[in-house]
Amino acid sequence: MCFTVQKKLPYGRMNRFDFWPACEKEWQRLSKRFRTLRDDMESLKAVLAACPTGLGKNFTVLHAGAGLRIVKARMACRALRNRSLRLIYAFHETDRRIVFIELYFKGDKEHEDRKRIEDYVRINREGVR
Repeated sequence: MCFTVQKKLPYGRMNRFDFWPACEKEWQRLSKRFRTLRDDMESLKAVLAACPTGLGKNFTVLHAGAGLRIVKARMACRALRNRSLRLIYAFHETDRRIVFIELYFKGDKEHEDRKRIEDYVRINREGVR
């Protein structure tokens, strides 16, 4: 006999994924450059829906505040033969939504834009949307 047990996820299901305006422009530019990016992003969204702060060594929490976590994720892209893109996103624990802040190819840019992350945290701390 074989039994399977379905674990209850600690965060439930995510249903809201949004783009920060600057990230949306990066998304459009990179999706033209890497044709598999749309499918790769859907795969990542499935992982984030199950565990919003990620699992394993491909996810790093950059900022943890009251109800807000900024996470840097390595995202495999099939067009790059699974070499990584980097995705910076914010997980809002209260309304359980994820906002993509920055998306970049490691070959084009060495590090994330710290100013953009600080601006996002500051704006959300002040309550301005």
